[in-house]
Amino acid sequence: MVASTEALLRQALELPANDRAALVDGLIVSLDKPDPAIDALWLREAESRMAAYRSGELDAVDADQVFAELGRRS
Repeated sequence: MVASTEALLRQALELPANDRAALVDGLIVSLDKPDPAIDALWLREAESRMAAYRSGELDAVDADQVFAELGRRS
């Protein structure tokens, strides 16, 4: 870490918890930039899965069943 970053971190750690949380949230949001190409791919995938479900090609599984099965595996 460069000196200016370390100084900024020390200042941030002196903030009240709610201000630190807001700062962290703002930093994370700044790193998570949407990618329209990836969003378009996920939209197509979701639409494809919904069409398969509606046509009967895909079955739905209750979330409780999924989590119960995962619990048995671990």
